Amino acid sequence: MVNLLREHTGQRELLRPAKTRFATAFLTLSRINKQKINIRNMFLSEKWLKSNYAKDPVGRKIVCFVNQASFWNTIVCSFKVAGLLVKVLRLVDGEKRPPMGYIYEAMDRAKETIARSFEHNTEKYKSFFEIIDKRWDVQLHQPLHAAAYYLNPDYYYKNPNIENDGEVSLGLYKCIERMVDVDLQDKIGDQLELYKRAEGFFGLPMAVRQRSQKSPAAWWSSYGKHTPELQNFAIRILGLTCSSSGCERNWSVFEHLHSKKRNRLAQQKLNDLVFVKYNRALRRRYELRDKNDPILLNEIDDSNEWLVGKVDGESDEEDDDYVFSKEDGLT
Repeated sequence: MVNLLREHTGQRELLRPAKTRFATAFLTLSRINKQKINIRNMFLSEKWLKSNYAKDPVGRKIVCFVNQASFWNTIVCSFKVAGLLVKVLRLVDGEKRPPMGYIYEAMDRAKETIARSFEHNTEKYKSFFEIIDKRWDVQLHQPLHAAAYYLNPDYYYKNPNIENDGEVSLGLYKCIERMVDVDLQDKIGDQLELYKRAEGFFGLPMAVRQRSQKSPAAWWSSYGKHTPELQNFAIRILGLTCSSSGCERNWSVFEHLHSKKRNRLAQQKLNDLVFVKYNRALRRRYELRDKNDPILLNEIDDSNEWLVGKVDGESDEEDDDYVFSKEDGLT
């Protein structure tokens, strides 16, 4: 069966392993969609019709799915929603710039683009938004994210409506009340007026140019010196992480070291091994920080690349791995 599939797909695999389970499932679905015509032709081929699989109940069920237009339409529908969410999930695990100041805007843009891809027909995307909002409200829709959005100079000065957004402003003041001592809260309130009017260091030509060039935390570190209390508060907010993936990577390293065969390691020895191995991984990620910058929110505004079946900047040869290489046999 696998050989028959490869014969019709030009020796290309449908499965595309990725770093996470959800990405593997999504990219595999994308490849199935790309091979739609070849897969249909396979089930119409003489080899298939003569095989035992064609007579099997499971085989007949699969053929029924593949020949249904609704099956392929559902795949495209899932791309319209999931493709944008994959970009947001990549954003929260970035290395070059802390993503806290971007996640709020990213989700807003993703939802707007999803609605636009369904031509703003609420009935078509209503159920998807209910699922997204349920997860968003529980995990990511917190005052911290609203405050980080407010304190991101790139968005604040470009969007005058932020000041009138009650939800964003409420999140900011909730964070001030909870994270700052009472005697400093009034000082931060006064210093916010300078930030709103872009006065002092905030209005310098260099500060204006670097609103979008620097990470928000680095920008506050450079140009927030005349408002020290607000500066410290902004850096605390904007330097936070949005994901537990860093912890999960450390647990993964621990799991690799503390296996069934190596379960008698002394505690200190185990700690030392995890420390060395995880810091090697951190060093590799740090060295790639300038090559991988997933915080490109303009991509979320563009047409969803999953609908055209091709990722921007990649050719078909790079995207589809051959089963056999021309030189080494099996890869």
